[in-house]
Amino acid sequence: MTLVQLEYLLAVDTHRHFATAAEHCFVTQPTLSMQLQKLEEELGVQLFDRSRVPVRPTEIGKEVIAQARIAVAEAKKIKELVQNQKQELAGELRIGIIPTLAPYLIPLFITSFMNKYPEVRVVVQELLTEEIVQRLNHELLDVGLLVTPLEDKSIKELPLFYESFVGYINPSHPLAKHKVITPEQLDTDELWVLNEGHCFRSQVLNICNRGGAAAGSAHFDYKSGSLETLKRIVETQRGLTLLPELSVLDMPPEKRTMVHYFEEPQPQREVSLVVHRSFLKKKLIEALRQEILAGIPDTIRSREKQRVVGV
Repeated sequence: MTLVQLEYLLAVDTHRHFATAAEHCFVTQPTLSMQLQKLEEELGVQLFDRSRVPVRPTEIGKEVIAQARIAVAEAKKIKELVQNQKQELAGELRIGIIPTLAPYLIPLFITSFMNKYPEVRVVVQELLTEEIVQRLNHELLDVGLLVTPLEDKSIKELPLFYESFVGYINPSHPLAKHKVITPEQLDTDELWVLNEGHCFRSQVLNICNRGGAAAGSAHFDYKSGSLETLKRIVETQRGLTLLPELSVLDMPPEKRTMVHYFEEPQPQREVSLVVHRSFLKKKLIEALRQEILAGIPDTIRSREKQRVVGV
């Protein structure tokens, strides 16, 4: 049994396809298949049910794969120990970030991080929360930037800051005359929200203490996956939406008048770095954390936890 065989085993489990797994391991499919067959012969068990498409691990295969993940992760720690001893920050850092954070948070730190650590190759993917957690567990990502708490025992949450929700209200709407608003004043019949699957949608509806109703009318029903699209709809229609605070900081003055803060304690979302429980690249991830905090406006970075809205 070799580490290479275990890595091939994990690749097939991740991609559930031998050709795709071989491509990601930079070997030919016959080479990968031969090594897995040798592993199965050595163990005396069948690890995958090859009669199914996509292929799936057998019951014993699931247990072997779980142990293989531990073994491969521990082996990688040896390289990390050596790199830490050399005081080097190099290699690849794979970041997953949710769409309601990406356009507002990434520009605050990415340039300074890359300038400070030129030997690090940064790969960023916009993904939904469920996809980020899944990829962390399959070691396809090193770290996630998302909203917590998630109450998932497979991951570790490292809170960064607490970001307030704000109302974005068309000037013709009755709520526009209120400088400060309350959750009780919100009417979901006039509230534009994101599609199902976005944690931000769930949080907005939790603030309203109502179900899954979305704004619209008999003549116009629009489902959006973009906060920027929701902004434009509110600007041209009569309704309102809720936005994360980072998304309104750079607005021009004429649009800032449409931003309304909630009364204290303001509803917040907890933004965190999320890693697998046995995560690697600790120094790289700590450097990322420090750079993010340095880029966040002081008013947000220094804010204490008040009223965190559940995901």
